[in-house]
Formats: sequence, C-alpha cells, structure tokens
Amino acid sequence: MFEKLFGRGGERQAADPYALPAPRRTKNGMYTLRALGDSRVLALVEAAGAGDWAGVKAALAPFDLGRDDQVLGEVADLDGVQGWIGRAVEEDKEHRATALLISGARHVNWGWEARTSARAVDVSQAQWRVFHERLQIAEEHLLEAAELQPGWVTPWRRLLTSGRGMSLGPAVNETRLDAALRRDPLNLDTHIQWVSQLQPRWGGKPGEALAFAREAFAGAPDGHRLGCVIAMAHIEEWVESDSKNCLDTPGTQEELRNAARRSILHSAYERRPGWQEDFNMFAMALALSHEGIVTPRVFHELGGAYTPWPWKYVAQPEKMYARFRRTA
Repeated sequence: MFEKLFGRGGERQAADPYALPAPRRTKNGMYTLRALGDSRVLALVEAAGAGDWAGVKAALAPFDLGRDDQVLGEVADLDGVQGWIGRAVEEDKEHRATALLISGARHVNWGWEARTSARAVDVSQAQWRVFHERLQIAEEHLLEAAELQPGWVTPWRRLLTSGRGMSLGPAVNETRLDAALRRDPLNLDTHIQWVSQLQPRWGGKPGEALAFAREAFAGAPDGHRLGCVIAMAHIEEWVESDSKNCLDTPGTQEELRNAARRSILHSAYERRPGWQEDFNMFAMALALSHEGIVTPRVFHELGGAYTPWPWKYVAQPEKMYARFRRTA
C-alpha cells in the first residue's frame, strides 16, 4: 500500500545479508535496535564487551572507524571498555591510533555519565571533578589519534563534545568544527554536534542552529542523510522552548516533510548500518510537529525499530515513541 501511495521512494532496497533479525516486539509493536541492526557490528560489540582486543580489531575490518561515528559509538557506549582499552593503547603500537580513538570516545561518554544530564547547578563538586578528569583523558587520546591519522574525522567530531563539556570556548570549538568539516564536509554527526553547540543553553542564540542546519543541507545531494540535521535542529528548538507545541506550525511541517523526502525517503538514500536512527530523528521531529502526510510512512518504514537517540531528550522515551507510532 505504501509503495502505491508514495511511489519510488517507498520501494524496498535489496535485502541486507548482514541485517540482524528483528527481536521479539513488545505489546506496542516496537523493539530497541541493537548493534545498529548489523551482525558485523554485533560481533564488534560482543568482542569489546569481552575485552577481546584481537576480536575487536578483526570485527573492525569491514568498517572505517575514522569516518563512521555510529560504529565508533557502539563501542564508546559500552561500560567496561575503559577498563581494558588503555592496555591496547600502550601495547599495540601498530594499532595505537585506533585504540586511542576508542579510548577517547569512551572517556567522553564515561565523563558525561558521571556528570549526568542534570542542570549544572544540580551537579555536585565530586561529579564535576570526575567529569573533567575523564574528559581530560579523552582530549589527550583524541588529539593524539588525530595526529597519528590526519585524515580521520571522528576524533574531531568527538572533540566537539569534550570541548563543550570542558568549556574550552568558541575559538577552540570552531577550530575543531573546521577540522572535522575539512575532512568530511557532509558528515552528519559533526553537524548534529554543532547544532547542539549553537543552542542557547550552550551560549548560542535562538535561530542560529536552524540557520546552520538549513545552509548545510542545502549543499547536500538528494538522498543524503545530512537531511537529518534539519530534524535535529527542530528537536533542539523544541527542547529549548517553553511551549511543547512550538513545532506545530504549517511552515515547520512543510520544512520537515520536504527534508524527509529529499533525504531518508529519497530513492538515492542508502540504508547503511544504523539507518533506523536517521528515521527515528525524523519520526520524532515530524510527530512533535503533528505532521500528518509523511509521518505515517516514516514509522511504517521503521517497522517498530526504536533507537534511544534522539528520544532520550524526553522523560519516557519508549512510551512517547509508542504513542506517536500508534497515532501516526
């Protein structure tokens, strides 16, 4: 039915031989995506979880960790990696850059785990101390990784997050943004980080992030996932707003609809490992705007696949996803 309604963009791409089978769904018909929905990423996650450095290196063979921040993120999110990755940094000279990158990315996440998402005034002195200690290690490791592998973009993208946490200031963060964009001008993860950086809570001005997102996506080819930066700019706008209906305007609905059609719903869009996260970004933004034309299609294509990002911005993310999916 959706193929008939929506035309070419609704066509299914060839079956992915590495796609993980969807796990058993909840009563709401949803499931949490694991390991980007990819069997090769699952092997990587399992090796990293076991502290198996040789297994991690073998599992990384199909991927370019210097460019694929989603794959890097799967390892960086694993608790316990910080306990063994230091040995790899010190002992494996041949793969030192990769070990440094993983260690730096993990320490960024580990630092934010210590700080929590609480308001700054609610973070204790002990939490601040641990936060900065971990981010300092992250900074050292990421900068060395970038030096060893000058073409990598992922160290610079992660340095944007640590720089924000360390309050290093606009000059440093803008230099890091420029470094990332020189290496990959259309990198979605870099753009999303800068959209966050431009929010008023981090010293930005209202409207700056959306203007940045629009300019970035305007230069992207049809079918590029960079369209998700439009969705995230509107989600960030919603987070900052005192009105939970701030996205419910014809103009916002039209912009999100057009961005989805030119990116994730375009026939040229590539469903790479973790594509469901791209669709979740649009699903959340479209649903918050109460858009009623392409929202059903986005949820239909997801087939119940839920990713924590970007829903972690709300108090009960899975319940909100299920409610929006049900009413789409």
